[in-house]
Amino acid sequence: MIKRTLFFGNPAYLSTKNEQLVVNYPDDDKDERTTPIEDLGYIVLEDPQITITTSLLRKLIDNKTAVITCNSQHLPTGLLQPLQGHSEQTVRYRHQLDASVPLKKNLWKQTVIAKIDNQANHLLRRGKNALRLKRYVGEVGNSIHDNEEALAAAYYFQRLFDDLENFSRNQKGIPPNNLLNYGYAILRAVAARALVSSGLLPSLGIFHHNKYNAFTLADDVMEPYRPFVDMVVYDIVISGVEIEELTKDLKSQLLMIPAMDVVMDGKNSPLMNAMSRTTNSLWECYEGSSRKILYPKFQKTVM
Repeated sequence: MIKRTLFFGNPAYLSTKNEQLVVNYPDDDKDERTTPIEDLGYIVLEDPQITITTSLLRKLIDNKTAVITCNSQHLPTGLLQPLQGHSEQTVRYRHQLDASVPLKKNLWKQTVIAKIDNQANHLLRRGKNALRLKRYVGEVGNSIHDNEEALAAAYYFQRLFDDLENFSRNQKGIPPNNLLNYGYAILRAVAARALVSSGLLPSLGIFHHNKYNAFTLADDVMEPYRPFVDMVVYDIVISGVEIEELTKDLKSQLLMIPAMDVVMDGKNSPLMNAMSRTTNSLWECYEGSSRKILYPKFQKTVM
């Protein structure tokens, strides 16, 4: 089942009744609006004047709905998730904590290869040269540089947005960095939600290990998914719409990322479902029943 994403960008009062999320707007004389809580996967709370009841929060947590809060720049910065995400959580934590260094190196190598290959295929879909990225795919973990991910990212963004003057990928850079930042923040929430549901610690990464980052594992597993965000942003850019300001319409397009189709094992799947398969396959690697982490494959051509 594809879970819904709700965005609240205006003052609102959110409560619950009969297992429904109930929405009332102070400046709206219409009847209250309701949505079944079981249908919700993500809720984005942007406006600072939103009021939400603790009863609703409890039901959202029980449903494993990710509640995302935003900062004054309208970017997602907080994520509310359940403390208990899986019935075998303690056992799974132990396997994750005991993962060997060789295993983690192997998992990170698979992750980087999947990411660069997806970046290359995105460039190919856009009719751009990707030979260097394809070469990097074969060199991951085997070359004298061992920094193919960074080299690939620099090359990829230079080629992807080569029509935009002075563009470089930087969180505080010129548009469409604002769109990329927002899309990646949504993707990060999708990854964190899936990890918790799989009984894993989002703060214990495979590669990322910043002590100030509570979602290092989410940052790891989302890497091969980034080109799918890039695809949405690229389509927005070439449509010719104004992108200087992150408008409500632009946000609504980016909030469709969890439900967008990706290809995994040759079959279409909503991105949020594919992420759950990725995190479950990661658990199987920690547990020892598998050595392969599953990632979606970006298609060179539209299927």
